[in-house]
Amino acid sequence: MFELRPLSKDAVVKALEKAERYRLLNEPFLAESICLDILDVEPEHQRALVTLLLARTDQFPNRLSTAFRGAQEIVPRLEGEYARVYYEGLIWERRAKALYNRHVPGAAQQAYDGFRRALELYRHAIDLHPEGNEEAILRWNTCVRIMERDPKLEEAPEDTFQPLLE
Repeated sequence: MFELRPLSKDAVVKALEKAERYRLLNEPFLAESICLDILDVEPEHQRALVTLLLARTDQFPNRLSTAFRGAQEIVPRLEGEYARVYYEGLIWERRAKALYNRHVPGAAQQAYDGFRRALELYRHAIDLHPEGNEEAILRWNTCVRIMERDPKLEEAPEDTFQPLLE
């Protein structure tokens, strides 16, 4: 069978540039593969971890459940509480958008729940944000605007199912 070939440490910088370019070209699987090669050489490379996480969220429209789990697996490896909270919020936001764009029954309520979870995480990230870094505020505002724009994005009604007694 075929075996993967290791990347040299000298190739990491250029490989990461390629991974970021492939994300921009809407080729998230290629970006993910490159990041995995980089992380085989430098397991804690923060930029590669973030790019991998983003490449997996780029795959939400087609592989939501597996890409969601894969993105979440990266969060504990990120350095600093702010990064972990912020990127987890980003994962939930992108999951909510992917669910919302499915246009199937119940998708709007599931998306609403995802946006609510993202907002909780962004609120925490805002409290932790480093001086001059207000990315979490920008993400918060985007989620709020999306939710305000579409009245279908609302909490699911409380389940009032009552079994019939015989």
